[in-house]
Amino acid sequence: MTDFAATDDLFFTRAGLDRGRVQGIVEDALKGSDDGELFLEYRQSESIVFDDGQIKSAAFDTSQGFGLRAVCGETTGYSHASEISEDAIRRAGNTVKTISAGKGGTDAGPVGTNRNLYMDDNPLSLVDFETKVKLLADMDAYARQKDERVVQVSASLSGNWQAVEIIRADGARAADIRPLVRLNVSVVVEKDGRMETGSHGVGGRVAFDLYLEPAAWKASVDEALRQALVNLESIAAPAGEVPVVLGPGWPGILLHEAIGHGLEGDFNRKKTSAFSGLLGQRVASPGITVIDDGTIEDRRGSLTIDDEGTPSERTVLIEDGILKGYMQDRMNARLMGVPGTGNGRRESYAHAPMPRMTNTCLLSGEHDPQEILKSVDKGVYAVNFGGGQVDITSGKFVFTCTEAYQIENGKIGVPLKGATLIGNGPDVLTRVSMIGNDMALDPGVGTCGKDGQGVPVGVGQPTLKIDNLTVGGTAV
Repeated sequence: MTDFAATDDLFFTRAGLDRGRVQGIVEDALKGSDDGELFLEYRQSESIVFDDGQIKSAAFDTSQGFGLRAVCGETTGYSHASEISEDAIRRAGNTVKTISAGKGGTDAGPVGTNRNLYMDDNPLSLVDFETKVKLLADMDAYARQKDERVVQVSASLSGNWQAVEIIRADGARAADIRPLVRLNVSVVVEKDGRMETGSHGVGGRVAFDLYLEPAAWKASVDEALRQALVNLESIAAPAGEVPVVLGPGWPGILLHEAIGHGLEGDFNRKKTSAFSGLLGQRVASPGITVIDDGTIEDRRGSLTIDDEGTPSERTVLIEDGILKGYMQDRMNARLMGVPGTGNGRRESYAHAPMPRMTNTCLLSGEHDPQEILKSVDKGVYAVNFGGGQVDITSGKFVFTCTEAYQIENGKIGVPLKGATLIGNGPDVLTRVSMIGNDMALDPGVGTCGKDGQGVPVGVGQPTLKIDNLTVGGTAV
């Protein structure tokens, strides 16, 4: 369980709060409610962007605040402020307790404990500004000397350090320290007047020093340059319905968007998900097992506790093709009569929590990736994705491929430009015929949006063969 020393110093010693009086305010505000909590947050954020040989922007920000929530049935009262003081918390309490007036309230369950995944040290202060700028300048120089076709390089380094504490009406409290860093590089190449881009990013809940190692940052530059040069040789993608092979790792973003959101508790409680009412039924091909795991150390989507104080866990969503469960926050779990799963997340103190993914992965199968490719006479091999759109109710999706290839006679052929994958998430699960033994996690760059809130997430999957999927193309 997290040591409270760091959060006690931030939220009580420095802010001049008295723990007993704050606890009394929370108890009074939540009297008669089914659930609720006081969420305290302190965050430092830093971002440096290096573009075409010079610093383009540099920013540093410190923010703090609290959110006080009361829940009665399906109704939520929420009040927040950037001022952490007893008076501000008391005013928030007077606002949220109006929803529980005259109600008896019920026990929403304990907070629980978990091991602390992360260090208390602030990664932003462990490496000085000059060293970070030099790292980005070295990446720029390295990319340009690697290939004479490089005409533009953009590199960025960002990080934040977040401390949170959750206080409940019954006196239970939980705390977490969450570092998060990310390194990105984008390379533009030109040949005979044609310009193409490649990009790569890495990140996780680690310190900056991991990316100061030349082997680490050079690997990111090499990957971005490789993608750019591949795209330089690409041809317009043809359209049609063909077998599609998804590569391991980052292509799991399709799983996250097209399937993962449909397995979040709120959509299923409201029966607006394509998976509503299907617990215990087959929703995917045999061999498909999908989990959400917030306990994987150092991963971007991992948490010691969620933003309601529930310990993170490994939740099996689909097992061997059978729907086993949904991702739950406290409110939806209580209303659905099931245990919480540690998936109550919020962007900041200014937002109420809701069911959200952490690290969502499709587990390995038994097929060798080369065996999967050899099984396709003519199709598409999709390795990297950009943006996409999904309708949660129907499961329909459209995703843009940033790196894709033709498959011809079981071999990877020419790279394709402008390929999009179009389909229905639940339907695609039933069309998976081969599952690779090479499950990989993404490099640590995912951010998930839902109801206007963004939170860091992770994805993962092995190589997958989808027997038939619509590919939108630009070939005429």
